[in-house]
Amino acid sequence: MNWIYQYLGNIHMIRLLLGINVLGTLYGYYWYKSQLETTAAIFIPFVPDSPTACLFFVIALIGFTLRKNWGLFEALAVISLFKYGIWAVVMNLFTLVETGSLHWTGYMLIASHFAMALQGLLYAPYYRIKPWHIVVAAIFTLHNEMIDYVYGQMPWYGDLAYYMSGIGYFTFWLSILAIGLCYIAAFKVDRKNIFY
Repeated sequence: MNWIYQYLGNIHMIRLLLGINVLGTLYGYYWYKSQLETTAAIFIPFVPDSPTACLFFVIALIGFTLRKNWGLFEALAVISLFKYGIWAVVMNLFTLVETGSLHWTGYMLIASHFAMALQGLLYAPYYRIKPWHIVVAAIFTLHNEMIDYVYGQMPWYGDLAYYMSGIGYFTFWLSILAIGLCYIAAFKVDRKNIFY
């Protein structure tokens, strides 16, 4: 198992992952373009959930390349990458079950968002997260939940609109699970250092 972390902790791997996540972040914000055009300015920071999760991870990876740990961004990354990664996988599978088919972009979203959730967890041994980082990240996450499901700013999934209350309930508990995983990442995982 150590060989995996030697591979993941290699600075060249981190730089490659940084480049991939920068591209994914930019594409993600572009993906939300039509929804953002009709969104009130006050809600815009809370609409593009997945690209913002990737942005947090980009900042954490930049920290790694500088031999620094920015624990708040690491906490925000691990919580939001898992939450929105798994959320998108479940919503696309739900769409497939509900409609009987899925556009090729749906399969692309399943694969990319599963990878998103996985990368946040795989890098847990390199994080240096403190309790206050988890508290701030948890407040941000649950606040975003309220914006999405109280003010109706969740991502558009037209075929699933009928189930929005149930989806909101599922998403709340997914947030709680993600916060719990952040705690495990912070305090229950053996620490490792980046290999230069």
